[in-house]
Amino acid sequence: MAIRAVLRMGDARLWAQAQPVETFDSPELHDLVADMEDTMRHLDGAGLAAPQIGVGRRVVIFGFEQNPRYPAAGSVPFTVLINPVLTPISDETEEGWEGCLSVPGLRGSVPRWRHLHYTGFDPFGRRFERTVDGFHARVVQHECDHLDGILYPMRIKDFTSFGFIDAFGPESTGLPTD
Repeated sequence: MAIRAVLRMGDARLWAQAQPVETFDSPELHDLVADMEDTMRHLDGAGLAAPQIGVGRRVVIFGFEQNPRYPAAGSVPFTVLINPVLTPISDETEEGWEGCLSVPGLRGSVPRWRHLHYTGFDPFGRRFERTVDGFHARVVQHECDHLDGILYPMRIKDFTSFGFIDAFGPESTGLPTD
């Protein structure tokens, strides 16, 4: 379909609360999802939320086999998740490095729930659910935060672990520095 411009941190639309999708299996919804997928893949993203392209709806996509931005991460199945509900399975959290297409060039260590159950709908309105952990759980939480106007720097507890990728060595982030 089309590669859309990704809003960057500072754009007021990223702070807004996204509205639920009420009409499924519509041309508009399918076009939105196609544009999101084209945009995410073009930018080597792990995921993308509709608010990141200026659409205030509760739609996220995520997934990849391998991602050059997260070389140590395992694969995450491609998923379209609409009107998500996230439920932590335990209080266990873990710190992990995150970046964001709306915060280009920066990385930070962010605490996230380690084990997570999520439910939502696909573009046809079929409900589904998954129980996940690790990087999959991290990606879902990161993308769903966008639906509530939260960017990952807002979750960082130690700002000595936040900065430009090229200022960190790969030994500190586990990420390539290019």
